[in-house]
Amino acid sequence: MSLFLVNVLLALAWSAVTGVFSFGNLAFGFVLAMGVLSLIREQVGSVGYFSRTRRVVSLALLFIYELILSAWRVAILVLSPRMDLKPGIFAYPLKVDRDFEITLLANMITLTPGTLSVDVSDDRRILFVHAIDASTPDQTRRDIAEGFERKIMEAFR
Repeated sequence: MSLFLVNVLLALAWSAVTGVFSFGNLAFGFVLAMGVLSLIREQVGSVGYFSRTRRVVSLALLFIYELILSAWRVAILVLSPRMDLKPGIFAYPLKVDRDFEITLLANMITLTPGTLSVDVSDDRRILFVHAIDASTPDQTRRDIAEGFERKIMEAFR
């Protein structure tokens, strides 16, 4: 049985014991269950579960940081009196190869202000990205590779 499922079941058990099925109580039960599973991690083989959780949280925090930073940059571009923009589409060579990873990367790029995932090539090796300012596509490619794509590979491989 998946340790995530065990964690969810323990959180549900916590809510059943306390008699409160609110989001806050379920979240507390989930965190409490993670603590219990960490105490017996050698016995249940959950050592990798906690490191993966840490990497997924790291990916989520990076996304939130990039979301705020990109929103700020787009706001500055829009509010500047002289819009010196060079919008365009560039090809991004993918290192991720699983459908879930490609979808997650494309969605993270699309949800970040100023960029939009347009299409994936038929061989799933190239992602086409539209940027509001594509004057430095090499830098944008590097940012994606060293940011979102690296964190996705760390979290899900």
